[in-house]
Amino acid sequence: MPELLLIGVGCMGRPYVSAAERLGARVRVIESSTGAIAAAEIASEVRAAPGELEEALAGTAYACAAERVPDAVVAFSEEHVLAAALVRDMLALPGPSLHGSLLSRNKALQRGCFAAAGLRQPEHLVVECLREARHWVSDRFPVVIKPLSSTGSEGVELVADPRAFAVAAARRVDHGPFLVETAIRGAEYSWEGLVRDGQVWFSNVTAKETTGPPQFVELVHRAAASLGEDTAAEVDRLAAGVIDAMRLSSGLVHLEFRLAESGPTIMEVAVRTPGAFIMEVLELTYGVDLFEMTLRVALGLTLPDAPSDPVRYAASCWLVAPPGVVTAVHGLDEVRAHPGVHRAEIEVTAGAVVEPLRSWRERVGCVVVVADTRAELERSLSFVRRTLTVQTRSVHGWDARGLSARSDAKREYQNGEPAALLDV
Repeated sequence: MPELLLIGVGCMGRPYVSAAERLGARVRVIESSTGAIAAAEIASEVRAAPGELEEALAGTAYACAAERVPDAVVAFSEEHVLAAALVRDMLALPGPSLHGSLLSRNKALQRGCFAAAGLRQPEHLVVECLREARHWVSDRFPVVIKPLSSTGSEGVELVADPRAFAVAAARRVDHGPFLVETAIRGAEYSWEGLVRDGQVWFSNVTAKETTGPPQFVELVHRAAASLGEDTAAEVDRLAAGVIDAMRLSSGLVHLEFRLAESGPTIMEVAVRTPGAFIMEVLELTYGVDLFEMTLRVALGLTLPDAPSDPVRYAASCWLVAPPGVVTAVHGLDEVRAHPGVHRAEIEVTAGAVVEPLRSWRERVGCVVVVADTRAELERSLSFVRRTLTVQTRSVHGWDARGLSARSDAKREYQNGEPAALLDV
């Protein structure tokens, strides 16, 4: 019986366990100390790391591999990438390269690698303290500030002018190092690919909607985006260049890019399971279980013919609410009963505190929608936005992010049409 060492599982990674069981593989899960209890609900063998840090995860992965050598090692989320890569490299197992995995964990290292490879990306500067960049940014506004190893828009901030940059530098004085880069104008997308022996077996382009500046929190992900033949070919060439530069041999690739006037431009790349229920959305769209296909690649099993055209159209829609105390959630039952809704989850209840929206962590729920046509998909998304509402009561004087809270009053927020595909 082949053995899979799954590093991290969370909520969205649970299909890995059921896919492994279908393939007849024995599963061992390594989770953080806080995630191990939930993982035990779906896996019979779970090892808790002594803490949350990736170094703790790596130490536990080494220990598990010494006890019983696995046939495959798969990372779930970003903080699991390095631990999985180290053990795979030690055992010479298939997967993203150690080189590519290190790049996945550090946006500044990506910039250096891609610059040497001649791939299109923003101008950039790496600094320990934002004040070090004040002369560099002076003729490059607007610029984007990023931490080196965060996910889900966490810590990302658009800065429009010198005054705003000075404020950001003072506010983030103890939070470096940073990647500072020129803001790229254009719609935002992601390219998802499954690679085997350096060759792309499956690929997809996902269109994004975000809140726009300054944080660009992602709200909607539509799979099978229509780009036009020439643009799609250019995106595929960019992805191939990234795969080659990162020396990615096998595994998942999640490449985020903007479609600028000069062409598709790299934002960042990760070699792990994409978030936002994108794997589920892709299965609904193409009729293929990418969790199982990823395990087949890792275990050296055969793959079926790759899907090319969508069989349906799907999207994940993330819900946000204004900061304050939740007083009510409306429309959840109606949304769940809608024939186009595949999944609907709300993560807040009455009495919960919603903080100001800064990253994926402040989103309050998600709905996955599927339809036979693009037009039908849009109608279902519009229904969700009209129907599902979160009511909050603001907290007088609460200034969680330097913003003045409104007076104590009940407010209802409907997830109406978000900002257009971002153009900064």
